[in-house]
Amino acid sequence: MAPQRRPQYTQENIEQQLQQIHLLDPSSSSENLEQLGPIIKQIHANRQQEVYLRNLQALIATKDSEIEQICTDNYQEFISSASTLFTVKSYTTNLREKITTLDASVSQVGRSLVEKKRSLLQSKKTAANLDEAIDTLQACLKVLDVYWSALRSLEDIQSLPSNSLSQTPFYQHLLSSLPSLRIQIQNAVTASMKQWLLEIRNVSGLVGKLALEVMDLRTRKWRSRREKDPMLRLSRVGSAVEMVTQERSDTNVLDSEKLKVDFTPLYQCIHIYTTLDSIDNLRRSYQADRKAQSDLILPDPLPLASLVSLTQEICGFFIIESHVLETTGNFRSEREVEELWEALVSRLSPDPDSFLRVKECLIGFVTTLESYSYATQSLHSLVLMLFEKYAGLLEGQFSRRFDDIILQDDHLPMQVTTSSERDSVLAVVWLGPSEQEALAKSALPLSLPWSQGFYQCCEDIRNFIQKFYHFVDGVSQHHGNIDELLNKSLDKLLSNHISESICKRLSSTSTLTQVAQIVSNLEHFEVACAELERSLTSLRSTQRGGAIRLSSSSSFADTVTPALNRVTGLITSKLDDFFDLAEYDWAPQSRDDTPSMYLYELINWLTTVVDSLVIEEVYKDEAYRGAVGYIAECLMNFMVGPNVPAMNENAISNILVDTDFLEGEFARIGRGHLNSVFAELRSMVSIVLNDAVQDYLVPQVRQTTYSVVRPKRLQTLLEKLSRHGASRRDARSRERGEKRRKEADAVGRVFPGENR
Repeated sequence: MAPQRRPQYTQENIEQQLQQIHLLDPSSSSENLEQLGPIIKQIHANRQQEVYLRNLQALIATKDSEIEQICTDNYQEFISSASTLFTVKSYTTNLREKITTLDASVSQVGRSLVEKKRSLLQSKKTAANLDEAIDTLQACLKVLDVYWSALRSLEDIQSLPSNSLSQTPFYQHLLSSLPSLRIQIQNAVTASMKQWLLEIRNVSGLVGKLALEVMDLRTRKWRSRREKDPMLRLSRVGSAVEMVTQERSDTNVLDSEKLKVDFTPLYQCIHIYTTLDSIDNLRRSYQADRKAQSDLILPDPLPLASLVSLTQEICGFFIIESHVLETTGNFRSEREVEELWEALVSRLSPDPDSFLRVKECLIGFVTTLESYSYATQSLHSLVLMLFEKYAGLLEGQFSRRFDDIILQDDHLPMQVTTSSERDSVLAVVWLGPSEQEALAKSALPLSLPWSQGFYQCCEDIRNFIQKFYHFVDGVSQHHGNIDELLNKSLDKLLSNHISESICKRLSSTSTLTQVAQIVSNLEHFEVACAELERSLTSLRSTQRGGAIRLSSSSSFADTVTPALNRVTGLITSKLDDFFDLAEYDWAPQSRDDTPSMYLYELINWLTTVVDSLVIEEVYKDEAYRGAVGYIAECLMNFMVGPNVPAMNENAISNILVDTDFLEGEFARIGRGHLNSVFAELRSMVSIVLNDAVQDYLVPQVRQTTYSVVRPKRLQTLLEKLSRHGASRRDARSRERGEKRRKEADAVGRVFPGENR
């Protein structure tokens, strides 16, 4: 028997089938989810037909040789079959386009149904809230009528028109009693509400438990449904698909068979306070009471064993607050509830000590099981995971401590008066062996070369390391991971919360001695890093650990540079005051043999201040170098800067006398190597005073004798001398001024690129 042939699909057949598909009316307000099934089945059938056609085409492609032979024997039948196949392919293409269009339409209808379902659920919820509010108001009506009638009676008495009755003692007594009667009514409803607050605090845990049970049931139902339908695997509880397919509205945990929370006392109190125009007082009192209750939920420290009951109580507390927010108009604001939530969440971070207790429990558990030859590798991994969390909490705790220490440091030398104080301090800080020995032998009382901040940081670093290794006590594995975590944590604390904090503090420190103390602290932190590295490596070697390598030492070395720049900046700021007092005559009739008087005071101040700084000699030399360089630049600026428009050779000679004095003073205090900064000034002055401009223009002479002189500066000085000569009336001066002008032009022509 020949196999049954599949029916031939023509364009008319396909059009007829598509016209029989009726989509949902998007404007319909009813739920027609049942009609969605047949539509999807029809789409599925069409897609099966498309798969069949694709398989048919693949079969045709593999049978080319056979078809070729058949076509040779049956040419006419082959032509007819090929024509039919082309027709089927055309129909397939059209069918695919129709299916794509249909799929988009179904998706659009699905989204519309989701929105309609969401709106319907919201409407049902609103209706339920309205019904609940009506029932509550009716239940409260009798009590409210009593309070309201009392209040209205008081108002009526107070608003009676003046008549003969108003003059009676009884009426006057009533009027005088009105304030106390109002207070009595207010106190009565307040006491009722306070009792209600106590009651809802006692049931908050049950409210939260019921809410979590409802969510757990909903989650389990949805998980079961997802396992049965692969198309729902990517949807979670609370998604649009889950909300649409949910058959019933959410359970009201505040009004159920297991629990009924009565809000009548709160509503009564709000009504009475509103009538008495005191609602703001009630609002503040309620917020304070709820804040106090929320603070009592979480103990300190947070016990991990009580986490389940705590989450239940937190849920219940804020479910009640949400209900009050929705049902009391403007009595509560969203911001007030958010403040309660944020304050409570901020306290949810567990204490590192709680992780220690959990670790100790786990280590005992692991050790016991190992003694019975059980495999505990996964438990060791759990310990390491807890340790990483513990290290993060510990790092955050100490980072805040280090920030506060640097912020509050007075940056003054730390003082010790007794040997016991000195020994206790030296036992905490990390020092080089030579400095440790020298300080241990120093006479008392002793001014230490670091401030209180350095000592406190060293103390807290030791505490951090102690707490860090306290956790790994008893852990027999993962030493490499532990060392790596310690490396990262210490480097982050030292670099980000000590070195960077010191750098930030520099900008707000304007006292030179304090900045110098910061430099000294940085020196000791740099040494401490190296000593800490050695001590930790020694400690780890006894515990089968690896070497500790801290990279934070370079951070302190880098911070020394801005600290020294700050020292130089403060010194130069004071030097500006001296140069502001400098009174030079830029056209003196003769040359002086003695230096300017202000330089005596300048040198005395500079040497006193820098030599008294409690910093290493190399840093003192850097401070002197910056100051001497600034002094040389100020003297040079007199000659080539814009503030002095003209001068004569006598003025230049007087500046040279000042330079000689400064060089002599710096040589006297052992800083003669710094006098090289005056080389350009001295060489340029010699060109002018010795009329050696023409020599300067000779390349060989310039390179050997005047290589430090910049052409632009020399040209500027010659122009100032030219302007002074041009301003004089005597012919000799004017002639000399013209000569200086020509020399300035010659320098400008020879070095045009350098004089731009």
